[in-house]
Amino acid sequence: MRYVVVLEPSQEGFAVSVPGLPGGHSQGATEAEALENIADAIEDYLAVVNALTKGKIVRQIEIAA
Repeated sequence: MRYVVVLEPSQEGFAVSVPGLPGGHSQGATEAEALENIADAIEDYLAVVNALTKGKIVRQIEIAA
């Protein structure tokens, strides 16, 4: 999967967020570390979503952007 992320320099290194995921924020001392950390956060988020939707009807829809 691909996600759009926003990187911003910070006093600690880099802050990174995922506009498409609620609460999708992380940081790292370097850009590479921030990207690794947000990848982990996305995986954790998706695991929770999978657990919460288990046994429910789930569909994907396509929208014109």
